[in-house]
Amino acid sequence: MTRLLNKTALITGGGAGIGAACGLLFCTEGAAVILVDVDADALKRTEARICDQVPGAKVTTVTANVSSDAQKVIESCLGTDGKLDILVNNAAMRNYALVANATEEEWQSVITVNLIGTANYCAAALPLLRRSGSGSIVNVSSCYAVTGRKGMGIYDATKAAQLALTRTLAHEEAAHGVRVNAVCPGSTLTDFHVAKAESVGKSVEQLKTERQDTSLLGRWATPIEIAYPILWLASAEASFITGATLMADGGLSAM
Repeated sequence: MTRLLNKTALITGGGAGIGAACGLLFCTEGAAVILVDVDADALKRTEARICDQVPGAKVTTVTANVSSDAQKVIESCLGTDGKLDILVNNAAMRNYALVANATEEEWQSVITVNLIGTANYCAAALPLLRRSGSGSIVNVSSCYAVTGRKGMGIYDATKAAQLALTRTLAHEEAAHGVRVNAVCPGSTLTDFHVAKAESVGKSVEQLKTERQDTSLLGRWATPIEIAYPILWLASAEASFITGATLMADGGLSAM
């Protein structure tokens, strides 16, 4: 379990869900991990879980708003001469407005987190990633950036924009030895979905029956099932992969 030995990784949206699963998996694989999230309590719970499951884990947490604090976070936890090998842009904001009804403020709030926040973290991290000699960025997009649906047009548009950003950065950073890829998760049973269901009196078992038609596999993914593809793209095993979009969607995009 040493695929990321001596590597340092920064993961946004690391307090829960896919980001927390990546933090645990990356520490298991030998990385020093920095988890960034706006939810301080979630970060504490995830840090405790990682330290409990991975003795000697090197994990640091930073409470920050991904939409505005990128440079400050990089400088506070790594400085200008620190070491950073991997950036996972996982933080995201959702919105459920129909495009016909969405306000400019709704568009701006989601774009600021999902697209501008991702771009800002890339820009802030690139000097250190270039110095790594084998830097890797993995942007966590969405299967719906490719397939489409109704009711989440703002979110899905920003996730599609992340794919364009991924391809552009892959072109721009190849000469600097930085690979840039994206993972598009399908329906993933995260803490967010569980809490949302419980708030309306729905059990987890009921929730699990609701995504049988959104993948060929007929079920939700677990966060760790998405973390593994992210790990692979971040590691040297994917050293000839850049500018790619990996569909971790249980076959939804083939339906």
